[in-house]
This record gives sequence, structure tokens and C-alpha cells, in this order.
Amino acid sequence: MTWVADTRAGLLRGPTGDITCAIGRGGTIAAADKREGDGATPLGDWPIRALLLRPDRVGPIRTALPWRWIRPDDGWSDDPADPAYNRAVRHPHAFSAERLWREDGLYDLIVILGHNDAPPVPGLGSAIFLHCWRDKATTEGCVAVAKDDLIALVERLTPGEMLRIA
Repeated sequence: MTWVADTRAGLLRGPTGDITCAIGRGGTIAAADKREGDGATPLGDWPIRALLLRPDRVGPIRTALPWRWIRPDDGWSDDPADPAYNRAVRHPHAFSAERLWREDGLYDLIVILGHNDAPPVPGLGSAIFLHCWRDKATTEGCVAVAKDDLIALVERLTPGEMLRIA
């Protein structure tokens, strides 16, 4: 099954209805034109890989997706010079890496999308996730929905599903 982030309508569309969503501050961009730090959400079909959960803010969730708890030292490499670019890392890390343990709640649940990961091409964008949002604000290139909606969504997702960003 494919879920569709209809970026013009600001909706994540699925078989159970529509969910309001936010996208990158830079709008959308063709995946081939995506660049690290541009704030744009890459258009395309992205496999839903796995789920990361913050244990002090989200209890166990019924999901068929592979998942793991995040820890305070978890990060995601966003440095094109890093051999671990666009991969999970631990802090301290010798290269630039986004912290996944955030105080703002945006990463309480993270659905990892298969953008630029097989294999990662340095500079073509990292950490493209489906995650929680705050006050319908734009993201740095991800798709974001309200936390309660995301919890309900991940309980329905199964391995092999896709997120189409259109």
C-alpha cells in the first residue's frame, strides 16, 4: 500500500482518511535536485523502513514495523564528508549529526523513510523522516503530522509500504 503526502493540499492521504501534514520550509523538489540543508521535501516514492520511539514520551506501540527505542546519544549523520552519511550514529560523533533526542517533541516518533539510503549519495539529503509536528510549522525537509495521528498511523503501517510525496 502507498500513502500519499499531497503537498499541495497539505494532507497525508491513506485508506483510513486524510491527515493534515506539514512539509519542508523550502517546499518540494525533485529527488535528483535535493541537496543537504536546502529545507526541501523530496518528491518520490519512499519505502517505509522502520520506526524510532522515545521511551519517556511514547509507550510501546502495536506496530508491524521494525522499531527500536532511541537514547539520548542517538543521532543521524548529515555531513556529506562522513562515511556514515544519512545513517544512524551515536554522539559524540566526529562529523555533523542531527540529535534524535529532542526536547521539542518532534522526534518522539520517527518513521524512517528510504530516501537516499541504498546507498546514500553524499549531499543528496539526509534524515528524511515522517515525524511529529508542532503547531503546523514547516520542517527541514521531512513530512510531519500531529503526534496522535502519527501514533494511529504507525499502528496500521506494515513493512513494504511506501510514502509517496507528491
